[in-house]
Amino acid sequence: MEPEFLSEKTAPADISSNIPDATSSTPEPPRTVQGFAWILILLSILSCTFLYGLDQTIVANVQPAIVSRFDSLSELAWISVAFLLAAASSNLFWGQMYGRFNVKYLYMTCVLLFEVGSAICGAAPSMAALIVGRAICGFGGAGMYTGSMTLLSLTTTEQERAFYLGLPGITWGAGTVLGPILGGAFTDSSAGWRWAFYINLVIGAVFAPVYVWLVPSKDMQPGKSMKERIKGVDLLGFVLMTGTFTAGLMAISFGGTEYAWDSAQIIALFVVAGVVTAMYWTQQYFAFGVAREHVSFPLVFLKNADLLLVALVEASAITATFIPIYFLPLFFAFVHGDSPMMTGVRLLPYVVFVVFTCLLSGHVVSKNGQWLPWFLGGGILVLAGSAAMYTVNEHTSKANVYGYSVLLGLGAGSYLQLPFAVAQMKVDPVYITGAVGFMAFAQLSAPSVTMAIAEAVFLNEASGQIQQILPNMSLEDIHRIISGLGGDQLASLGQATIQRVIHIIVRNISKAYILCFVGAGVTILISVYFGVSELGRRKKTGKKGTVEDGAS
Repeated sequence: MEPEFLSEKTAPADISSNIPDATSSTPEPPRTVQGFAWILILLSILSCTFLYGLDQTIVANVQPAIVSRFDSLSELAWISVAFLLAAASSNLFWGQMYGRFNVKYLYMTCVLLFEVGSAICGAAPSMAALIVGRAICGFGGAGMYTGSMTLLSLTTTEQERAFYLGLPGITWGAGTVLGPILGGAFTDSSAGWRWAFYINLVIGAVFAPVYVWLVPSKDMQPGKSMKERIKGVDLLGFVLMTGTFTAGLMAISFGGTEYAWDSAQIIALFVVAGVVTAMYWTQQYFAFGVAREHVSFPLVFLKNADLLLVALVEASAITATFIPIYFLPLFFAFVHGDSPMMTGVRLLPYVVFVVFTCLLSGHVVSKNGQWLPWFLGGGILVLAGSAAMYTVNEHTSKANVYGYSVLLGLGAGSYLQLPFAVAQMKVDPVYITGAVGFMAFAQLSAPSVTMAIAEAVFLNEASGQIQQILPNMSLEDIHRIISGLGGDQLASLGQATIQRVIHIIVRNISKAYILCFVGAGVTILISVYFGVSELGRRKKTGKKGTVEDGAS
């Protein structure tokens, strides 16, 4: 049975700070799947989000082995970029697909694509094959993630939805954090680096029977022919969106590293990104190649300011989640000389509190419906934590770094997954899957952009400053040192020079947290806006209560 959803027609005109709670006078039908079958379905869905998170970071500690095997440092960045490009550019596409096809079978297709990409990566005979496999993994993985959120939205009740929609964020976060640890473990073991990809096949095979026999089937457009369904998918929009992300991320990722920022290649990439972006929005506005109601980015979303602001909150939360996952291990590796596995262990305090507040916020909101305090409180904690992380240097104690990271974790987890539940309150039922896809787009595309910016700033600033004290060292060797691949080059320097290099690296690691700080500030402003809007609505209607009441 398809659950009822709060739509624009039945919801208040503004997004107030509530989600339907247990005190509602109208009882809602329970889930159609219960008991052990539901547990198996939930585990199978969460295994997919775990693997998706795992694949985003597992290559971090596999890179030295890959470079050694294929002797291709210049193409190394593509291992991550190919995955992020395919994932970020396909989010809205998958949101449309899930709104027009059978959710179960499309989900199984995405899982299959992800597994095929993993098999190609594991068996890759060359760097080119590995990059292709990573792109397929990113494409299928984005579909898995969007499908996971869609399945949970369609199979849970409104009362429990906020809790269940928080779980994928937890398993994704766990996978993202365990990625470097497992990657390093496989690389150092007799199994070898290829099992960092083969592990996906093993887990996929375990849950395959659940996908086939237990996951409920839900056709979003019953009675429509395949031709009618395909006509409802904005393929031209998908191509243009892919072009935008490809040119933009390539320009950010390779500017200052592979090519100078003022080189013809980088300038051309930025120009192409701008032109294709303009083409995309023109195509969306005039609905070229697709019916107006089927454009990949529903224009009704652009008219819904509150929905766009919720997406910004999601982008802020995921940025605050992702940057520490990458830069904290780098800090511990350079300052304390930790192994890949140990750097992952030192990340655990941060991870534990992200998971804790993600679970807690989902549980509490599912009970009392009050999500606004979590937005505001989470933003304040991220603001404090990121400001503290910006002050960290090579002399900062481990205890202080742990404490600052815990502040970040508490804040980011507070509102990491709530936007998925809030967004569904503002759309008609026909746009439910589109809203889920839109939030997934914000969650999965934001780190591809913010991480590209953070890494570009880090690599460019650090390499330029190191080159000033090591003018005779090649830029490639400097990049190897900064990327953690040049241990021999770093060890060959004098102790005083090593300390100067580490100081430069740590100082530039701290700059990454500026993005978290800015995002937190945006979240706080948005939360204040929602609160003021709610107070104004209450004053106008004469309804008593406070913003925290969450009543509408």
